[in-house]
Amino acid sequence: MEFNRSVCTHLLLAVIVACVGCWLPDVALAQTSPFSTGATSFQTNFLTIMTPIAVVAVMGLGAAALFGRISWGWAIGGVAGIVLVFGAPQIVTWVRGMFSV
Repeated sequence: MEFNRSVCTHLLLAVIVACVGCWLPDVALAQTSPFSTGATSFQTNFLTIMTPIAVVAVMGLGAAALFGRISWGWAIGGVAGIVLVFGAPQIVTWVRGMFSV
């Protein structure tokens, strides 16, 4: 049986590539979505900027409701909106877990 050097070289190269692929699955399967990365960065930056604004808004809503300038329903609605904005990641995780997505 005659050995073809070209076939042996290609076979050896295929085995090496397969072994490296098995040893480095993160590199072999590194497929991240640029949209996901951008959305995560936006969410982090948005929440960082909104944190002090939300604190001032809660204080303002409470003071306005205390002095009778707005109804307590509006103040509670404002606080509930802030809770939804800051709790959105947890709510999405909860809903995705409910539907096994």
